[in-house]
Amino acid sequence: MRKYFIQYKPFLLFLAKFFMTYIVLALIYQEFLGFFGENKIDSITELVAENTKQLLTVFNVDADVVKNNSEPYIRLLYNQQYVARIIEGCNGISVIILFISFVVAFSGKVKSTLFFVLGGSLFIYLLNVARIAALCVLMDLFPKQERLLHGVFFPLFIYGIVFILWLIWVNKFSLYAKKTADS
Repeated sequence: MRKYFIQYKPFLLFLAKFFMTYIVLALIYQEFLGFFGENKIDSITELVAENTKQLLTVFNVDADVVKNNSEPYIRLLYNQQYVARIIEGCNGISVIILFISFVVAFSGKVKSTLFFVLGGSLFIYLLNVARIAALCVLMDLFPKQERLLHGVFFPLFIYGIVFILWLIWVNKFSLYAKKTADS
């Protein structure tokens, strides 16, 4: 047993760091959501909705967000038509938690890790806002393709970008990159 632990130590450390980071961040996020109560909209989701509206209006689009305190989502209006609702799961925080967990698991220097986590998280947030805005435009143009757009294309887009960020991290900044470059 000890032989296998030594042999697989790097992999086991990666898993331990990944799951510990993920669990801690997920618990912190759940605690944050708990402050808003059941069937209430959290402030991050409100910010995402507002930023999506702002992005759409930059392109001279008639966009608005409508919050109803009895609904756990925000309605997004596009050209005065209700095209989408933004729920807590749309705010991108779960994707950011996954991103951070992976970066921490593939350790790097503290400064580069913090910079990459902060920069990557901001990039994912902005990409998510752009994703929601694009989804609204496309759902207005192609309403029958909602399942394909929302369920397939846009998740592939956001997770694909996160995967590319992970590759950049592992190959350029992590301690693993240093070891393979020196070998």
